[in-house]
Amino acid sequence: MTTDTDLIALVRTYNPRTNEKMLADAFVYGAAMHEGQFRHSGEPYFTHPVAVALILAEMQMDDATLITALLHDTIEDTDASFAQVEKRFSREIADLVDGVTKLTNLQLSSTQSKEAENFRKLFMATSKDLRVTLVKLADRLHNMRTIKSMRPEKQAQKARETMDIYAPLAGRMGMQWMREELEDLAFRVLNPEARNSIIRRFITLQRETGDVIQRITSDMRVELEKAGIQAEVMGRAKKPYSIWRKMQEKDQGFSRLSDIYGFRIITATEADCYRVLGAIHQRWRAVPGRFKDYISQPKTNGYRSIHTTVSGRDGKRVEVQIRTREMHEVAETGVAAHWSYRNGERVENRFAVDPVKWISALTERLDDDQDHDEFLEAVKLEMYTDQVFCFTPKGDVIKLPRGATPIDFAYAIHTRIGSACVGAKVDGLRVPLWTRLKNGQSVEVITAEGQTPQATWIDIAVTGRAKTAIRRSLREEDRTRYIRLGRELARVAFETVGKRLTEKALRTAAKTLALEDMDDMLARLGSAEMSAREIVRAIYPELAEKGGEKIDEGRAVVGLDAEQTHQRAPCCQPLPGERIVGLTFRGQGVVVHAIDCEILVEYDDQPDRWIDLHWAEGNHRAINAVTLDVAISNDAGVLGRICTLIGEQNANISDLKFIDRKPDYYRILIDVDLSDASHLHRVMTALDAESAVSSIIRHRDPAQARAQQQA
Repeated sequence: MTTDTDLIALVRTYNPRTNEKMLADAFVYGAAMHEGQFRHSGEPYFTHPVAVALILAEMQMDDATLITALLHDTIEDTDASFAQVEKRFSREIADLVDGVTKLTNLQLSSTQSKEAENFRKLFMATSKDLRVTLVKLADRLHNMRTIKSMRPEKQAQKARETMDIYAPLAGRMGMQWMREELEDLAFRVLNPEARNSIIRRFITLQRETGDVIQRITSDMRVELEKAGIQAEVMGRAKKPYSIWRKMQEKDQGFSRLSDIYGFRIITATEADCYRVLGAIHQRWRAVPGRFKDYISQPKTNGYRSIHTTVSGRDGKRVEVQIRTREMHEVAETGVAAHWSYRNGERVENRFAVDPVKWISALTERLDDDQDHDEFLEAVKLEMYTDQVFCFTPKGDVIKLPRGATPIDFAYAIHTRIGSACVGAKVDGLRVPLWTRLKNGQSVEVITAEGQTPQATWIDIAVTGRAKTAIRRSLREEDRTRYIRLGRELARVAFETVGKRLTEKALRTAAKTLALEDMDDMLARLGSAEMSAREIVRAIYPELAEKGGEKIDEGRAVVGLDAEQTHQRAPCCQPLPGERIVGLTFRGQGVVVHAIDCEILVEYDDQPDRWIDLHWAEGNHRAINAVTLDVAISNDAGVLGRICTLIGEQNANISDLKFIDRKPDYYRILIDVDLSDASHLHRVMTALDAESAVSSIIRHRDPAQARAQQQA
């Protein structure tokens, strides 16, 4: 087992001024607290915190982070308390240990809504001190390295959690080496056959071709010496998971995959990076479309490097990354470079990203009032995607995730510009709004006064910022429309019982129904979350329930046995006054269909399931919902008049749904509560006579009946 002396010796190599006494004290305290505890493998538990501290020491982290690593499980798993850690060490360390404890308690692999809420908590903890997340990532890395001692089902859960959350988070923080190792360790658990297959093919390839990496590395060194450039050249085969992912993305077998080898060239200066690029392209043919200059356009997490792919020996494609030593340190440790020490001093790496700025950029505009699914979508988009760089007409650079569209570009400039967007020009040419932008393109957004976001934009946009702004605008627009529709429905309902709708009546009804305010009630009514009858009943209960003796639903159908129950078929929605027939279903009783329902054809060969039925004579209660398919002109006030006409026929609208919106007309499905067939005829006649109604038919949907039968 590693001792405190070993750990301190490692830390002294990059930080001679380390507080050895405090490190040793933390080592002793942690060992004492975990005394008698063991891991699944049988090892003393304290070997785990020590291993986490060693991982962070290799990243040249500060003393506070290392001590946190040694103590990160003490508050959760031992008798140690926050107050004890604070008293013995410091408030800073106690806060860090407490932050790691809270992250550990998040069950990030649960249901999506729970996962989204925990993502929010994770980023709240991260925003306070990024070192909390660094310790948690190191903790997860060591657990994945030793995962074989866990039960198989626990291994699968941890591996999936690692692949979905921790590996992308490490990559987003710039620690690419950690992301690759986490992905590969998870891949070993989740798909061992695929990983072993790739490793076997690698062994076969090396046996057939020899040490390709050594040969290409030597060739590159020769070319650099010819050009008089001093640089370090390193080569490696890519990780099995990285290769497998490329095989899946490109739908290619291993033998057809090209760039399975990667090379890094580390230079002294930025100018040397471009000299190296020239030397490499002079010697080997560059692969078109595989060049990225992250030095002139760095990634958000501070990553800088030149990427190019060339055809090397025997036509093999190899990826080459060219960067300076400072850039390489950031590429290896990412945001952690902000805390790196050398010779006892915190390293001033000009390329390291300030963690406060980084986390604020990562969570930019992720509003507290967003619903969980939207938050999760936005965070994952920020974490998982690569970037493209586009230019405004003035030459300003806009960073966007790969696959972004002009809609995303417009919202990245300003929400107001995004909402008013009506078109875009890319490199001077007019393009559709769903066009996927590419690196280096110049984008001009065309706006128009009065334009508002369209519902179809949700499927076009890819950035969390754009999607959030579009959804917010659509919600506000829907709410305004629902309030207007709800007011009209309420007016008709009040007039039906002989009362006039007033502001005071609406406020009283909202208060009686324990709703937030009058607008909230009207919005619910307009969106069919509640019925107009409920509002009338809240003020005039005696009027809402008035009516003579009517036949209730239980006595409406004649021809059933005493023990049989029935329900109206959702496909044809039969009404009293229409010829009907029953079909028996196990567990559902008898389903009543109109005699002309097309679904009946499917049961022609099962006559034993048919029952001859008819409606009871008398007044039926107006509880029979019928769906009408109505096309109306897109003019002001038309929808209100339609609702009024239905109300004048003593019918209640229970739901309303827009199914097609065009500049000149709307198609809507209206669910109307009716008493019988003659009632339906009066409603349809009244609507058909309205000049703004271009067509009205009874909506019938056989698919609903099939779904009901399968339920």
